Amino acid sequence: MDKHRGLYANSIAGLSVKMKDGGVSPTELVKDLIARIERIDKDLNSFITFNRNALVIAEEREQELQFGKYRGPLHGIPIGLKDVIFTKGIRTTMGSEIFKDYIPAKDAFVVEQLKKAGAIIVGKLNTHQFAYGPTGDRSYYGVVANPHDKSKMSGGSSSGSAAAVAACLCYGALGTDTGGSIRIPSSFCGIVGMKPTYGSISKRGVYPLSWVLDHVGPMTRTITDNAIMLNAIIAYDKEDPDAIYRKPEDYTRLIGKDVKDIKIGIPEEFYYEDLDAEVDTCIQDAIKCLERLGVKMTTVNIPSMHEFSEAHKVILRSDAYAIHAQNLLDYPTKWDDEVKERLITALDTKGYDYAKAMRTQKLAKQEYREVLDTVDALITPTMSILPPNINERHTGKDKSDEHHIRWTITKLTAPTNLSGFPSLTLPCGFSADRMPIGVQLIGKEFDEAKLYQIGYALEQALLVEVPVFD
Repeated sequence: MDKHRGLYANSIAGLSVKMKDGGVSPTELVKDLIARIERIDKDLNSFITFNRNALVIAEEREQELQFGKYRGPLHGIPIGLKDVIFTKGIRTTMGSEIFKDYIPAKDAFVVEQLKKAGAIIVGKLNTHQFAYGPTGDRSYYGVVANPHDKSKMSGGSSSGSAAAVAACLCYGALGTDTGGSIRIPSSFCGIVGMKPTYGSISKRGVYPLSWVLDHVGPMTRTITDNAIMLNAIIAYDKEDPDAIYRKPEDYTRLIGKDVKDIKIGIPEEFYYEDLDAEVDTCIQDAIKCLERLGVKMTTVNIPSMHEFSEAHKVILRSDAYAIHAQNLLDYPTKWDDEVKERLITALDTKGYDYAKAMRTQKLAKQEYREVLDTVDALITPTMSILPPNINERHTGKDKSDEHHIRWTITKLTAPTNLSGFPSLTLPCGFSADRMPIGVQLIGKEFDEAKLYQIGYALEQALLVEVPVFD
């Protein structure tokens, strides 16, 4: 591998050591990425806006290093942001025509944290319009292609974040997750994605889709890099009404620790129903791999899973319509037809439906807590299917909304948006056509470090080699 290729294919963890020792500079990284984005992204469409000041900031980070100021492992590292996360002075569009010229006056809280950690915001990444869709092919700025096969969906709604990280156009990215929007594209594009515990990461300055279900989280190429990013963005924000105070902790602290005698639950129902055969094979191989490492597997049961799926749908469409009702009135023609049609379905939802769904959310928290009191984590597929073709909308002959592909795509991820429990996806193999397959680990509330411990052990044992795209 030549030096140029080796630079952009590096991990955050690897680069941070070189950065601290003077073996690589922030300006070198940014210049390298600019050239690569210009060469690669015309076919992927992962970026909406590039940060014109990225090189200037890189020079500032370089000067800090020269004066002995090292902010930590993200110092001088180029990071991308899903374009629903507000950035001071940089256009933030939500993937929509309505906000095509919107420039926020303030950074989102998570952006402030990244900047404190020394990261360089390299640009804003494409998203399904207003983050309302898991397919990643409904943005005002065009479809985001899957780097592994440009005819396939990248997944959504954090489509640009996943594609850019997979294609080595940035070293990590932030996404948002309301029904799986970090984990879906991470699985489809073959990277690591974490949806942390609800309330652990501030959502202030992130355009909402659902007040009740939204999460912000990191997307990277490795488990260690993901934990490094989580360390940077988790901080208590007293101005976020949903923020939960936690003492600072190091989410890398268990990485590399032995997983022998850790106990993992395999849900008997729901998660393993109607799986694509190749997905099933990869997940079973991942389970066997963990067993060889000494992990204890046991079957578990979460009784009300189908109720949780329905409750998630009710809350999502109700919140989404409430958030966008004024935009629908003010800008009736500036919508993707599919997104607008989906928003309007909320008008059929009754108030008592929402009340029942909120009650079911409490049940979801209770049932996940009960089962996770008996095991350290759960293991499931992230997706039940392989990445579909771009613009594919139904997997069978039935063309009703009930059988829309969005429900197949979000089936295995949405339940932990309802419960708020942390969920991590990582690559566990490929299909015969070399499309990525992801495995999902679900943990106790605020137990992200344990998920990283298990995920790292699996990552190192499986050694899934994700290609570097040229």
